[in-house]
Amino acid sequence: MIDDAAVFPPGNAPLPDALTGHAEHRAAWYSELVGPLLLPVSVLGELPGPPPPRLGVIGDTGLAGLPAAVAAANGRWSQLEIPVAKRGEDPQPGLRQLFGAAAELATRIDIYVELPLTWGLIGALDTVAAERAAGARVAPKFRTGGLAAELFPTPVELAAVICACRDRDLPYKLTAGLHHALRHTDPETGFTHHGFLNVLAADLAAADGVEVAEVAELLASTDPRPVLATIEGRLAESRPRWVGYGSCRIDEPLADLISLGLLPRAGSES
Repeated sequence: MIDDAAVFPPGNAPLPDALTGHAEHRAAWYSELVGPLLLPVSVLGELPGPPPPRLGVIGDTGLAGLPAAVAAANGRWSQLEIPVAKRGEDPQPGLRQLFGAAAELATRIDIYVELPLTWGLIGALDTVAAERAAGARVAPKFRTGGLAAELFPTPVELAAVICACRDRDLPYKLTAGLHHALRHTDPETGFTHHGFLNVLAADLAAADGVEVAEVAELLASTDPRPVLATIEGRLAESRPRWVGYGSCRIDEPLADLISLGLLPRAGSES
């Protein structure tokens, strides 16, 4: 559920520390929670040896740098995540450029296209769904936080995206802001963050046919009871469409899951 984004803000771990920490996560009792290590394209040349067995690459060099990145992939990546438009831009030109440059790569690894939650989103989802139906391993990714308030979608906006992906049978990823299990306000920034368990409950409810308003209620809840009631008995199931999210810290979500009684405590795995 949690991709290891240790080198990204606000964690900003040095690459050697990120590699060591990821190896420890992959060997830990909670390893099934941990997805690939996420690294930007721009640091791949700094790897001191072979990449981790599961490596997700973030296309920080943009679409212009994509051909060189694809040429350097050499079968070592498990996924690529790349933005195709800025807020307010039409995503379609970026999607065309991406599919033109990475058509062959998209048959071998998963590609997550980061789409802004602004004008043109629904058309972009239709384009992604059509490419996926044609055999490309492509899916959308959405930003749920960041260093500015406008990067945090409202519960209704995020609910609409979750339901739109359901309606098109699209898996999706999220990134940024999902530091804790439940919706909360950060006392330092004043930003209200989505909770990753709220998102899980929303994903399950949407898959059950619940529509946007009720999905938004789950996303907006700061009370754990309706969230836990929705996911109760379903933690062993595969998530319907939510693939997971990137986090610069693994320990924070892990601690929340333990405190809510959803995971055994360290040392009790036997």
